[in-house]
Amino acid sequence: MQAQPRKQVITTPTTQSIKYAGSKLKLLPDILRNVQGLEITTVLDGFSGSTRVSQAFAQSGFRVTSNDVAIWSETFAKAYLLNTQAPSYYQEMIDHLNHAKAYEGWFTEHYGGDPDIVLHHQPTKRPFQRKNTLKLDGIRDEIDRLNLSDIEKAVALTSLILALDTVDNTLGHYAGYLAEWSPRSYNDIILRIPKLFINPKQHDVIRGDIFDTLRERQFDLAYFDPPYGSNNDKMPPSRVRYNSYYHLWTTVILNDKPPLFGKANRREDSRDECSSSVFEEFRKDEQGHFIAMQAIKRLITETNAQYILLSYSSGGRATREELYEILCTSGTLLRAEEITYKKNVMSNMRWTNEWTTNSEKHCEYLFLLEK
Repeated sequence: MQAQPRKQVITTPTTQSIKYAGSKLKLLPDILRNVQGLEITTVLDGFSGSTRVSQAFAQSGFRVTSNDVAIWSETFAKAYLLNTQAPSYYQEMIDHLNHAKAYEGWFTEHYGGDPDIVLHHQPTKRPFQRKNTLKLDGIRDEIDRLNLSDIEKAVALTSLILALDTVDNTLGHYAGYLAEWSPRSYNDIILRIPKLFINPKQHDVIRGDIFDTLRERQFDLAYFDPPYGSNNDKMPPSRVRYNSYYHLWTTVILNDKPPLFGKANRREDSRDECSSSVFEEFRKDEQGHFIAMQAIKRLITETNAQYILLSYSSGGRATREELYEILCTSGTLLRAEEITYKKNVMSNMRWTNEWTTNSEKHCEYLFLLEK
């Protein structure tokens, strides 16, 4: 029997993930508030990234489809959305991995630094201290040696990445590293059971292009937080591409010891010409329209859902006016909000000249559309 859509009061559940550019952690209460009262059962998180939104929707009682092109996002989604075991089930595995023998391997060679040598005098800046990459080498290879199920391996890898995220020498991404060792980099890496929850509903995890995922699928609600290119024309595209920011997590998942390039030792396949997203595209088409804007328009058009909730940053390529025009020609705009973190206030958008010329920075826009 098909589950009946229902109205419900929604609170913000606890979620967990890595430090992440564009994280929606602060926006979760607003996202869930916007869907409160809608008669929905199935939800698509189309660009799941850190998976915090997917986790929040799943714990709020919806059946979730989590989609992203990144393998590390898929791994997080499997750990959190597909888990049906009590967290304690994984304790023995985590304890075993914490006692894995440390050794100098590929990760130490390329990403481990000596804290006794000033980083300015090392050949390159490094994201981790050597003591922690020694453990990383041992733990990562031990994960492959264990006879783990797909979900168990996802939990192990998620635990490993969360642990690495607490001892890194970065500003939260891996396109560059700090010149001075961060205080947290001196801590020892320790794996812990992720903040898992038992899923009573059957969720779906997809790694693929969003337009492929949308084909022949239908949802009650689709939530989109597309990656976006900077609206600063002087900023090189490599600064905003998530594949370049989180290349190291891809390597930890795959353990494939790929060819590297550059001072940050990025994967070859994270070069701009290899891994661009149409939503991050900074160029215009022959008609003078931003390619990224045309991608958003196509996204809205091809989505088969009664409701679409779109979040976008004021630092993105699209302007508020352009987003408004696209949405208003695609359905009925039920709600439009501007969340300003700096002031910690939320105000309803006003479609006036005063609003469209507002120069307020660092805002998140939320648009709720009924198609």
